[in-house]
Amino acid sequence: MASTAQVSVRPATPGDAAAIAAVQSRGWRAAYAGLLPEDVLEALDAAALTPSWREAVLAANGTRNALLVAVSDDIVVGFATAGPSDDGDAGEGDGLLAVLVVDPAHQRAGHASRLLSAAADHLREQGLTVVRAWSPELDYARRTFLTSAGMEPDGATRGYLGAEGREVVELRLAASLGEP
Repeated sequence: MASTAQVSVRPATPGDAAAIAAVQSRGWRAAYAGLLPEDVLEALDAAALTPSWREAVLAANGTRNALLVAVSDDIVVGFATAGPSDDGDAGEGDGLLAVLVVDPAHQRAGHASRLLSAAADHLREQGLTVVRAWSPELDYARRTFLTSAGMEPDGATRGYLGAEGREVVELRLAASLGEP
């Protein structure tokens, strides 16, 4: 009989920091090749990112923010951060899915959907009624995932300098979480 992986989403612990950093490094290098400058992508060193993620895990404890990890057979394969929106036009009920990354080797296995669902649950528990997320305009995979989950562009955009000095435009997507 074939075994099935045990998959779940749970709050991150300080011991997850190195795995989160490794997932970010691999995930962003795959997703943002051609969007971000090569030197930025090369600087995404897991060892260098680990202390920041350890601090982020500790900082999220006891706040309205969550740092969640997707786990498959006790291996961290993805992560998400969510909390109240810090966008300049955010209302009291606006939440933000700030980051959602799944290791490229573990994509298309439902981990992103589980992370998004857990993040939405967390935002609802915090009394928030809207989830927003930013996506590079040219990151079709991310946008397709978010729109398939019911998020739609809300008209807000922002930009930054990307690879070869080209501007990268990000679109903000949003969805109602219902009433608290």
